[in-house]
This record gives sequence, structure tokens and C-alpha cells, in this order.
Amino acid sequence: MKQEIINKLNIFFQENPTMLGKAATNEQIISAEKELNIIMDKDYKEFIQNFGGAYAGLAIHAFINGTSIGNETIIDLTNNARKLFNEANIFPEINKSLVISDDGSGNPIAIMPNGEMVLFDYDTEEKQVLSNSFEEFIEENFVEW
Repeated sequence: MKQEIINKLNIFFQENPTMLGKAATNEQIISAEKELNIIMDKDYKEFIQNFGGAYAGLAIHAFINGTSIGNETIIDLTNNARKLFNEANIFPEINKSLVISDDGSGNPIAIMPNGEMVLFDYDTEEKQVLSNSFEEFIEENFVEW
């Protein structure tokens, strides 16, 4: 991730500590990659190693999230989305993605293997590419208060 973004987030979290989670460990990352059968995006990995589950324009989940973010881990979010969509027989690509957030209505936002950030809408059965990368997604969504 660009150092400029990291610096802005650091300043924001100094002023808003409940939005900052606990940094992810290498062990947590390796374990999640194995359990979910994915390889984490490098920028997302850098984000959670610095900030844990934290706010960056919207809630970005990890393993230990900021108190204002909620308790759901990326393992919970990903497994729940996979179960829901597999039972409904829609979005088979969710099985190769990592769910890190939602749109506020419960629709998952995931990082695809190609790095794209995608919103999966359960009700319309449509998916929408939100950004070409996690870094771009943060740049587009993070607004300092």
C-alpha cells in the first residue's frame, strides 16, 4: 500500500482508537489461508498486519477488529457467504474469494483472486466490481473525519 494512505490511516486511528483493531499475526494469516483455501491479497495483508480489523471508509474485517467494527472475522464472513450462496446455487466464484466486509445490508464485499473488490448482491443475484484492487478500494472509500 502507498505510504501516504498508511500515514493518513495512522493519524485517523490516533484520533479514533475504537476504529482500530489488533494487528494480524503471520500465524493467523497462514491459518486462514489454509482454512479458506485462498492466498490473501498483498495490500489487504499489509493493511491487517498494520491495523487489524479496522475502519477505512467502511468496516474492513480481520481477526481482531476495532470495537466499533464488530466481532466477525474474515473466516466467519467468508464461510457464511460461501454457505449462503452455495445453498442458493449462485456466485460459485465466492468459493475462491475472501470476504472482508459487507455493504450494510448484509451483502458481502470480497477480494477476488485477481485482486478485484466485488460486491455480491444476494437479492438481485448480481455482482458489481467496486474497485480493481484493495488499495484502490481504500483510496476511494476512506474519508478523514
